[in-house]
Amino acid sequence: MPEIWLSYGSTDVVLDVKAENLERQIMSGGPNLLDSEIVSKLSLLDLSKPTELIITEYSKSVQKILSTLFEICNQKSLPKPNILADKPNLASVRNMFSDPSITVSEFDNVEISNANLVFVGELEFDGLFGYNTISTKLLRRFGKEKMLEAYEKREGNIPRPGQELKTMDIAKSFVDGFDISAIETVTNTTGIVDVSIGHPSNTSSISKSLFSITVNEIGKHRILVISTGKESSNETLSRSLSSLWNCAEAIKEEGLGILLAECKNGLGSDAIQQYVEGRMSLDRLENPAKYVDGMEDLLFLTEMTKKFKIGLVSILPQFYTKDKLAMIPFGGTKEAMDYVLKTFGERQKVAIVSDGSRVLLR
Repeated sequence: MPEIWLSYGSTDVVLDVKAENLERQIMSGGPNLLDSEIVSKLSLLDLSKPTELIITEYSKSVQKILSTLFEICNQKSLPKPNILADKPNLASVRNMFSDPSITVSEFDNVEISNANLVFVGELEFDGLFGYNTISTKLLRRFGKEKMLEAYEKREGNIPRPGQELKTMDIAKSFVDGFDISAIETVTNTTGIVDVSIGHPSNTSSISKSLFSITVNEIGKHRILVISTGKESSNETLSRSLSSLWNCAEAIKEEGLGILLAECKNGLGSDAIQQYVEGRMSLDRLENPAKYVDGMEDLLFLTEMTKKFKIGLVSILPQFYTKDKLAMIPFGGTKEAMDYVLKTFGERQKVAIVSDGSRVLLR
C-alpha cells in the first residue's frame, strides 16, 4: 500500500491508498532557478535607498527571497530593509530570522503610495482575475469600490483560473497610480522557478512562467483528492478554494472533489460568513449593489456544487460545511477514503493532486 503525504496546515498527513485504487498523482513541475540566478535577479532592486518589504503572504519562497536580499545587503555593507507583515503572519516572519538587526513590524493599512515600499509575494491562480498577483491583492485590500466593478466584469459564474481576463485590467489600472515596487515569484514544491521585479502592474507578466509549468492535460476523473500544497493556501476556506477551482475542469459530472484544507483561521470570507449566518441570500450574488469580500468564491461554490460533489477535510464545524455549504465534511483522510470506497465501490480509482495551488488541470 503506497503512502502519499499531503500538505495539511503546518504539517503533512498520509493518504493510505491501495495500489489498485491509485489512478495517478499530479505534482507541480518546472526547472528551478539556481541561487546565483536568484541573486542576479534580486540585484536589480536598489537596496541603497531606504526600503520596506511588505510580506503579502508567508511561504518558503518568500523566506528564500528575504534571506537572499539580506545576504546581498551583508555583502554590500548596506542597511537591511525593514519588514512589514500582516498580523496573522507576524510570528511566522519573525521566527524566520535570529538576526536582531532585522526589524519586523505589523503592516496595518499604511499609506501605500510610498516609493520605499516593496511588496513581496508568490503569484498563483485566481478564479475572478485569472491570476492572483500583487496587483489583485492590493485591489482587494485597498480598492473595495473598484472590486464591485471587477466582479461585474466577470465572465460567467464559474471560476476561470489561468485565463487572460478583463478583470485583471482593473487591478493593473488600480495600482498604476501608486509609486511602489514588487517582487513576484513563481514556485513549485522544491524551489523558485522565476522572479520578476518592478512596478506591480508589470511584474504580473511573470504569469506566463506560471502557466507554462502548471498546465496538465489529464482529462476527466471521477474522484480527485486535492491538497493545496502549502500552509498559507489552506489557512482559510476561501483561500483554499482556489486550489479546487484550479482542478475543477478535471472532475467528471457527478464526480467528487475532496479538498484537504485545515482552515485554522476559519472561513476567511465576509460573504461566506454572512451566508452561513443567514445574512446574505444567493440571489444577491448575481447583480449585487455592493461588493462583499469573497463574494465570487460563494458564487463559484454554488455553481460548482451543481456539477460535482465537494468533500472537505478540515476542522470547520459541520454546521458550516454540510448544513450551509452543501459540502461533505471529513474528519481525516482515512474517513474520506472510506467514504470513496463505500460510495463508489472497492475498485474505484482515485487521482491525487499534491500541489493544488500550483497546478492547472484541463
